Amino acid sequence: MKFNSLAPLALLAAGSAMLTVAAPAVADGHSETAAPALSDVLAHERRYDDRARDQYRNPEETLAFFGVEPTMTVAEYGPGGGWYTRVLAPYVMPAGSYIAFNGDSDGRAYRDRAQEARAKGWTERFKQGLAEGMGVEAEDVVAFEIDEMPEEVAGTVDRVLIFRSMHGLNIGNTADEIIRGVRAMLKDDGMVGVVQHRAPEGASWDNYVGSQRGYLPQEVVVKMFEVNGFELVSSSEVNANPNDTADYEGGVWTLPPALGFGRQSEEEMAKHRAIGESDRMTLLFKKAN
Repeated sequence: MKFNSLAPLALLAAGSAMLTVAAPAVADGHSETAAPALSDVLAHERRYDDRARDQYRNPEETLAFFGVEPTMTVAEYGPGGGWYTRVLAPYVMPAGSYIAFNGDSDGRAYRDRAQEARAKGWTERFKQGLAEGMGVEAEDVVAFEIDEMPEEVAGTVDRVLIFRSMHGLNIGNTADEIIRGVRAMLKDDGMVGVVQHRAPEGASWDNYVGSQRGYLPQEVVVKMFEVNGFELVSSSEVNANPNDTADYEGGVWTLPPALGFGRQSEEEMAKHRAIGESDRMTLLFKKAN
């Protein structure tokens, strides 16, 4: 089995201190603390460095489209640098439940032993970092690799959210494994929200689906879910960017926030900053009957 080579391995690039909120009183997976307003979470000082991306990622509108409520059990795939984690965890942990999950770290080829150690240590590292940031015990943080899903999680999740990760799952040939796992963790009426870099309509397989540009055609993402027991409920253009031509030699990483990982001239970076972050599809799925 291949592993998604682009799967996030770090917990929260800005550090767990950026997540600090008042400690919730945890009981039976939920707390008795009042649910916070999303506007308050988004305005909190912990997001001082994150807010510059709100104009592209539209967290308030996106979570509203996905129907996320603070009393729900919400699972996030591949938290990575923690941009959405710093929204979701403070929003749902006081009155609901936050879950993080990642791909299977076994069976993939690693560049070196350090990369392997980072991949296989993700679960423990995430639990500890989020526990410190949220003021809870690490044992109360639910985080796991998809092949190690706790029995008590199956059938309990209201929303699973997958942000900008479908291209990595496609490249690593792990999309089916992750989507089947998602189906198992969802309640019967649970749904999946997906945000993904979007290739132009009619894009060729070689240039997009079979490449490492980071973009996927919307119809391909829909099909990935359909073949694994889901149907599309709705789509939104809330994260669309018509200025993104999606034809860059360096793929989606040409645009912010990566900006070519430091390999662009000042002129190139200015040009790409003016374009903004990528054009993105925003899709909502439910279990098919």
